[in-house]
Amino acid sequence: MVDTAGPGSAFAEKLGLWVGFTDAITLRAAHDSGLQSLSNMPSGQPGVARQAVAEEFTRVRTSLVQAIAHNHSASGARTRMALPSPTAGVSYDDAIAYEPYRRYHLAHQRDMELQIRPLRTKVREVLANASPALKQLAELDAAFDGILSERECKLLSTLPPLLEKRFKQLHKAHQLAHVDSQTADAPDLWMKSGGWLARFCGELQAVLIAELDLRLQPTEGLIEALKNNIENQV
Repeated sequence: MVDTAGPGSAFAEKLGLWVGFTDAITLRAAHDSGLQSLSNMPSGQPGVARQAVAEEFTRVRTSLVQAIAHNHSASGARTRMALPSPTAGVSYDDAIAYEPYRRYHLAHQRDMELQIRPLRTKVREVLANASPALKQLAELDAAFDGILSERECKLLSTLPPLLEKRFKQLHKAHQLAHVDSQTADAPDLWMKSGGWLARFCGELQAVLIAELDLRLQPTEGLIEALKNNIENQV
């Protein structure tokens, strides 16, 4: 649903366009502070801390994936987090309204933000107490998070409108197919296997899973750095 484009400038060059003068000062301060040794480095067990945050990462991701994949709440009732679908007796206009899917998408985006941000902060705290090098990495991650989070939020906010275009595209193709076949149309069949709405819902959930993994990448990288640091010390 978006225009394709060839590879642009190098990553570092493009990132430089996103970082302002004051941001560069923040990054330099984070870089320099990590070069200092930690005078009060804890003598605890970094392997235990790493295992704890790794398990928390898995728990958070699993919970968010299940929330996206499940179409109904545990009680069977519809909630803002449940995948919308036409119900029996719904009008045609209500059945083709995109707004319920927008609300569904935004609800999951808010849920991701509320669960992933505290997790990332917790992982940074573990790194800060693991070694001087990891403390520096944690401070750089915090600096980049502060600099890029607003831009990331703006970019991710474009996904619901893009999916609305896809929704309308699939519905139009469905309408044309029914005109050509001269068959009756029924909203309660749209979610059946092969139905246009079932296809859209599958694509919507796939986009949400991809967005989830994108949001989790920085935290996953921090945990991987902690793991490598521990293995190198063994």
